[in-house]
Amino acid sequence: MTLDFDKGGGRVTVVTRDARTGAVLMVAHADREAFARTEATGEMHYTSRTRGLWRKGETSGNVQKVVRLTPDCDSDAVLADVVPAGPACHDGTTSCFREAGEASGAFARLDAVVRARSESSEAEKSYTRKLLADRNLRLKKLGEETAELVTACADGDRERATEEAADVVYHLTVALRALGVGLGDVAAALDRRAR
Repeated sequence: MTLDFDKGGGRVTVVTRDARTGAVLMVAHADREAFARTEATGEMHYTSRTRGLWRKGETSGNVQKVVRLTPDCDSDAVLADVVPAGPACHDGTTSCFREAGEASGAFARLDAVVRARSESSEAEKSYTRKLLADRNLRLKKLGEETAELVTACADGDRERATEEAADVVYHLTVALRALGVGLGDVAAALDRRAR
């Protein structure tokens, strides 16, 4: 990867996003040494005016495993797709960007809610808990919603197909969570196929 470090006074801008969800996690800078360390270790390294060279997660444990590094058209910025081991922001949030924490926000929020419900008390009453507790109901609902989506698509009904697709995604997320699989795992499988 050839980068133009001269434009930025020896550094390039790095936009870091979660490779599984597309969430923009942070923006930082890196110099030649940071990229050399990143490539050598497979974990993100950055350069700060105040801290100098630093490895993300060195003190917190929230390392960022590199999936791919993509320079922009001018070679003075890099898109770093990573798998984070924890929050990216120093304040403990997933992203340094409050509202844009997850580019695929609706999917990530759904996945987080279903995961939280799966980990909640058995006594908690919710439709998600009911589905998680009953394998047959869970699979029946996934099949029903998929059939309704197929019908809407066959009818050419865009609005209904969109709504039915949302139902399928919800029931699919619950069915996968019952197996201990999250949407991030599905995104990782798609990334592997893309390579």
